[in-house]
Amino acid sequence: VQLQASGGGLVQAGGSLRLSCAASGRTFSSYAMGWFRQAPGKEREFVAAISWSGGSTSYADSVKGRFTISRDNAKNTVALQMNSLKPEDTAVYYCAAKVGLGYSVASYPHWGQGTQVTVSS
Repeated sequence: VQLQASGGGLVQAGGSLRLSCAASGRTFSSYAMGWFRQAPGKEREFVAAISWSGGSTSYADSVKGRFTISRDNAKNTVALQMNSLKPEDTAVYYCAAKVGLGYSVASYPHWGQGTQVTVSS
């Protein structure tokens, strides 16, 4: 599966952004999808994940209650709605795919190219 993330940009603290990830391939619905982020000088970290059906989701504690992950298997897309953004959310955001829900970077074999999110204070 090939992934293309989009929707990043510059936003003020407290604002919102919606990231989207478009997937190619007929097997999208068989993959769990995840969002990860990497800030300058830091390791890539888990943000959110959603099961193949959309029935299960998981979030990092740092974004719980502010971010929402969703998917549309008919359109081969997964989205990350980010509200109440903070300067510490600034990072390059990546979407990723794997079989089975997971949270570790190493467990995801398929990655998109990343989209920059910058939150100004």
